[in-house]
Amino acid sequence: MDLLKNKVAVITGGSRGLGLAIARAYVREGAAVVIGSRSAETVQRAVDELKQAGARASGLPCDVASQEQVQALADHATATFGRLDVWVNNAGVAGPYGPTLSVDPAAFVHVIEANILGVYHGSRVAMFQFMAQGHGKLINMLGRGYNGPVPFQNAYASSKAWVYSFTRALAKETSGSGVGVFALAPGMMATDFLTQVDVIDGYQDRLKSMGTIIRMWAKPPEDAALKAVWLASSATDGQTGKVVKLMGLGSMVGGALREGFRRLARQAPPPPVNLTVVPNQASHGTKNLS
Repeated sequence: MDLLKNKVAVITGGSRGLGLAIARAYVREGAAVVIGSRSAETVQRAVDELKQAGARASGLPCDVASQEQVQALADHATATFGRLDVWVNNAGVAGPYGPTLSVDPAAFVHVIEANILGVYHGSRVAMFQFMAQGHGKLINMLGRGYNGPVPFQNAYASSKAWVYSFTRALAKETSGSGVGVFALAPGMMATDFLTQVDVIDGYQDRLKSMGTIIRMWAKPPEDAALKAVWLASSATDGQTGKVVKLMGLGSMVGGALREGFRRLARQAPPPPVNLTVVPNQASHGTKNLS
């Protein structure tokens, strides 16, 4: 299939998980892809995998909290493949699970830098080029919390609420330009983003059922990657401001029913989630919050 033939796409956080699934899906549809990620080693590994499958692919280490590094990623894409048509702001971090006042301020700020500044920098760099050429597709990733507060995940959830508001406002500001600005809410995905979790000391018991929740409702990242293909394709030409959601009531009910049948059949329990316990900062008082 050639839904993205001759297109060039940049994918931040593209060396693993959903980002890599999107990169694989894009190259299958004829696109060239440029991957950005903080680790030079994982970028090279992902690029090598894609090239071995016959894809046009390149990559660059990139910390999305740095506007200069994000600009360098865009410049690398145009220098390598001659154009830029699609930008996917996928890079992000979850931060520790636990109460806001118990999270190390540095960890909270890290979430904000990746999830908010990263989307801002990527959107700004991409949109300057898209607006100048009169076409392009910007896709920003949503996550849990974009449509309401999530206690014990306040940094991540709040950052996704910001992405939702930012993306919709940007779409309205640039309406009629020929550029598409979209948000994709993939729902829970079976990646290490869910299975490798930092948790504040003392709150491990709250995650005891996480394995069951993942088995009920997490979908393979390839499902979301197909939606990312659709958003980047000609199917959305002339459109902007779309918010695409993968998880609905039907899929949640279906997942719960399947889990019920597994228990009735006494099937194997779900695999455990790998928890990394981090110090509780609440005892330090407000001196660490300044």
